[in-house]
Amino acid sequence: MRRRAAEFRRPVRKRIHNWIWVLLGLFFFIGFLLFLVQHNHDQHHVPQPTLEKDDVVNPVHSRLNITEELVSPGSIARQLADQMTLAKAYVVIAKEQNNLQLAWELSSRIRSCQLLLSKAAMREEPISLAEAESTLKSLSLLIFKAQDAHYDIATTIMTMKSHIQALEERAHAATVQSTVFGQLASEALPKSLHCLHVKLTSDWLGQPKLQKLAEENKNSLRLMDNNLYHFCIFSDNLIGVSVVVNSTVLNADHPKQLVFHIVTNNVTYGAMETWFLTNDFKGATIEVQSIEELTWLNATYSPVARQLLDPDSRAYYFSGSQDFGSEIKFRNPKYLSLLNHLRFYVPDIYPELEKVVFLDDDVVVQKDLIPLFALELHGNVNGAVETCLEAFHRFYKYLNFSNPIISSKFDPQACGWAFGMNIFDLVSWRKENVTGRYHYWMEQNADRTLWKLDSAAVIHYNGNMKPWLKLAIARYKPLWDRYVDQSNTHLQQCLTN
Repeated sequence: MRRRAAEFRRPVRKRIHNWIWVLLGLFFFIGFLLFLVQHNHDQHHVPQPTLEKDDVVNPVHSRLNITEELVSPGSIARQLADQMTLAKAYVVIAKEQNNLQLAWELSSRIRSCQLLLSKAAMREEPISLAEAESTLKSLSLLIFKAQDAHYDIATTIMTMKSHIQALEERAHAATVQSTVFGQLASEALPKSLHCLHVKLTSDWLGQPKLQKLAEENKNSLRLMDNNLYHFCIFSDNLIGVSVVVNSTVLNADHPKQLVFHIVTNNVTYGAMETWFLTNDFKGATIEVQSIEELTWLNATYSPVARQLLDPDSRAYYFSGSQDFGSEIKFRNPKYLSLLNHLRFYVPDIYPELEKVVFLDDDVVVQKDLIPLFALELHGNVNGAVETCLEAFHRFYKYLNFSNPIISSKFDPQACGWAFGMNIFDLVSWRKENVTGRYHYWMEQNADRTLWKLDSAAVIHYNGNMKPWLKLAIARYKPLWDRYVDQSNTHLQQCLTN
């Protein structure tokens, strides 16, 4: 077939070629524009930190701190608070002047201010002048009105001083009342423990074999054997003494070498004997005495016994006087009990012994105490726990240094000690005649003017919040509870009933 002439052919390839160039030019122009835009954006762009996969984006909100607002001199909240304080003073004065209408109006505006502050705190935004302006103006007008009524600044100051003094007196009275209630609660015997005493005393009186066994135990040679380890406890608190003995025995490596000497009063004696005769203490020897058996401890020998019979002393502790010049805790009637003073007569009670550990009835033992008996006291009478890290145990806290007898004999910064746990060298005690010195100072203090009242191995529950009471500190009560013999039938009945 014959080809057409060139001028008659279709110019298809040429048109396509022209369109390609047009498109390329257009793309180049658009790319150049994008480059300019991107370049201009990068100059003003602040690079942002990249987030890792596990990063969490938390939105940050600017929240109002109402406390800062109230102390900021230029804030509306501060102006409202200042106006409210002044208005409250005028409310008191207006009521005293029997201007009840003004007092009511001021109180109403005060409530409006409190509402504004409350709303600001809830929405976490500052108070604007627009929303507070009407309240501030009306309150200011009322304050000027109060000032025109001759409630001047001097009157306001005097009135506020008198009210502050009255509030301080009420606060002090409330504190004293709280202390008194706490003291009463600590002195009371819980019903369950009273029940336990009654049941054990009933067993003691109804079972002559217990009384016979107790008499036989008093003749044990172990009670005077200085090769054994002797502990003394003086108390009428049955459950407290039980925990002390039980915790000491359970933490001892050789409990059969322990001897416990307990002195109580006639009321608790039968219950105490029954408890320790009918429970197992891993072979430890336990002696229970009544303080009435110590016939030598009388008013003739002991100035303490003499003072405890004195009517003035008994009135001091039992009269219920509201003289709060001395601390309430020092007016505790327990100080009239000779049991509280027996610790100063240990060598007289146990003349054959050479060394003893004294334990209070509100301690819990957590380690073996036998190593204490190997402690070298270097001729000193008393080994005690260091307590002078606290200022309370310095002599100036106990003794009246305004008395020349005290100031001439003692250093106010000297260290006192706690009686929760002590080791006594009775040989040195007798040599130094410590009991005689105690008698001397008790006679000097007949008028109660010489002193101001008058991982531990051992936990001492000092103070009123004893672990056997309902007001005990919950955090530390379990340490005491673990040594209460919960398997005792009488105790179970008393706790449930």
